[in-house]
Amino acid sequence: MRQWAVMRAREQTFLTEMIGPEDRAIEAVVSRYQRVAPAVTRLARSLSGNQNLRVRLGSEASASEEEIVCDPRIFQAAYLRNAPVTPDEVALASALHEVMHLVSTNLDEKRPLPEDWPIATDDRPLDLEVDLLTALERTDRPVAEVIFFSLEDARQERQGLTGYPGARSVLADLYMSSLGHAIAKSGPLSQFVLGCFLLTGGYVEREVLERRFDARAAVALDDATGHCHEAADSDDPWTVARLALELEEIARRHGLVTRVEESATRTQHKAAAEHDAKQATEGVDTVRMLSPIVHDSQSYQDTRRSAEDAVQRGPADVASEESTEQLLRVSQAPEVFLPNGQGGRLVVAPIPKAFAGFSSEGHEAIAATARAWDLAQRRVSGELFPLFAANQRRGLRSGYDQGDVSPHAALFIGAGLYQRLYERRAARTRRRYAVSLLVDASASMLSPGRSPGPGTSWAMSAAMLGAWTMAQLCDELQIDFEVALFNRGFAARVDDTEETYRKARSAATAGLRRSQGAAADRLISTVNHYLVKPFDRRWRDAEPALAGLFFAAAEPTRAATLARRSPDTAPPVSLFEKASNVDELNVIHAAERMGRMGADVRILLVLADGMTRGSVQALADSVASVEAGGATVIGIGIGDHTVDLAYSRHRVVDRPDQLARAMIDGTRLALRRSLGLSGMDTWWLRASGYEEERVA
Repeated sequence: MRQWAVMRAREQTFLTEMIGPEDRAIEAVVSRYQRVAPAVTRLARSLSGNQNLRVRLGSEASASEEEIVCDPRIFQAAYLRNAPVTPDEVALASALHEVMHLVSTNLDEKRPLPEDWPIATDDRPLDLEVDLLTALERTDRPVAEVIFFSLEDARQERQGLTGYPGARSVLADLYMSSLGHAIAKSGPLSQFVLGCFLLTGGYVEREVLERRFDARAAVALDDATGHCHEAADSDDPWTVARLALELEEIARRHGLVTRVEESATRTQHKAAAEHDAKQATEGVDTVRMLSPIVHDSQSYQDTRRSAEDAVQRGPADVASEESTEQLLRVSQAPEVFLPNGQGGRLVVAPIPKAFAGFSSEGHEAIAATARAWDLAQRRVSGELFPLFAANQRRGLRSGYDQGDVSPHAALFIGAGLYQRLYERRAARTRRRYAVSLLVDASASMLSPGRSPGPGTSWAMSAAMLGAWTMAQLCDELQIDFEVALFNRGFAARVDDTEETYRKARSAATAGLRRSQGAAADRLISTVNHYLVKPFDRRWRDAEPALAGLFFAAAEPTRAATLARRSPDTAPPVSLFEKASNVDELNVIHAAERMGRMGADVRILLVLADGMTRGSVQALADSVASVEAGGATVIGIGIGDHTVDLAYSRHRVVDRPDQLARAMIDGTRLALRRSLGLSGMDTWWLRASGYEEERVA
């Protein structure tokens, strides 16, 4: 037994000193739960004896024979305790606590009322058999009901978590951290009920409580100790209920329950009893972790009713509850950290595959637009192709007398490149290349500009055509490349259509606002990173989706009309929401993905038409950090000069043909520079009429 009279060690750290407000956010709490979910599931299956029992998170707690649903807000409340425990300990202990109660609590068994059961005098008929809560209700002693749920809560914790002493220790820390506040706000009756809970759970010695309790509560608790020990050892809720009735009598004998004159009306008796019940809950509810199924009678019935509704709807319908799915999705999203130490979650997902349904219209629109803007779509690599092909084939390094005589020796010597006659097969000089394109996908890219002059309704279509052309360039040169869109809003899923996207967004918004309040907007409108063509996917597989995206961008009105006519098959064009982006998170993530390719030459192009929602300084620092890692970052602003401040290599364009060409020219220039920096490659550049370009 832990001795709570001993002060904590000086070096001990409180939970509130370890965890900040952002770590208490619901998505962070859910993320921690995911790490302990296997242990929680094992406990649930062990207690229930059902190896197929499922445990998941939901907006309402429920329990059935096949599924346990935990409300993550219960875990979130545990982080408000100022206890000497770690966040990971709280995550495991609170999850085990909730699941244990959901599995162990079943008060629906009906039995005949014992002959000596105290029934209030009224005209209600007596059934032959009743469930336990009905039996308690018929006593008209609400204080006894409060005591029962407190005892049952503690009994289950003591017995159900026997195999988890670490979790029990954390619960004890959490409870004792709130004990002082609970005693200060409680009257004698409330202290008595609190003492019964702590004694039944085995969290503290009676002597410790007696020194801190009101004198009347301390004397009553002395008489109640035997009942608490009996409740702790019991395996029958009906026995616990009888003990609760006896404890209520002890409280009444010691004057803790309001005395009402015999001449008082029934209404006055009922009002006094309800007032006492409310007072009785103050202390114990401040200390214990409130699990809905053992909180009170109404909460128990609501939890069981949720399970019955789940059975009627079916597990698949319950699992697809959109607000919970969105909450889980945000909690599982990777967290991206900026050079200044700030971070944020980024939902990374494939672009919905339904955009491929617009591919035929997209190919026609691409061909027409390319002709109108005079942008070549074949042999885009131009003069780079022979240079690049030669550079990629080269795998030899010069030597003196080792290996075979090079068949190109005379040509090399005649060109004045070097005097060595032989070549040896040594370290490979073939270089690997990776190109990543990030395109702003906010609604402003499809809307007229706010400033006077030409609008920017062409921005998205020009960006998509530039992406298409850049994809052709990289494909011709056999370079690894990636195309991604970024925006803020409700994140679309890979299988979404316009209909499923709108329904999911509406349902998630309603559910999260009901369950998460002010935090709902942050959970609904996320920072998103849509992968159109990932590095590990072939261009031919991603081509239809990119063509469909171009059609949606080039002819948004027509695309929206088609989506309204066939929402069940059309792509989710509504994902282009009017919301500012956080460019720096996407830049860092794109650079990290590209860095994992192990390429020697890395080129990142970023297209945007406005200022980041974050900080321009943070964006500039992020770009500088990526370039310090060896990558080349090029920012292209569409009618906006934010890129001047954030990108050392930048260009601002005001016409669609300029945008597409700026993307291709920027990539070509970076590739030519990479050839120039590879030593022997300067010969090939001079042979093609280009001077070597040095990079500062």
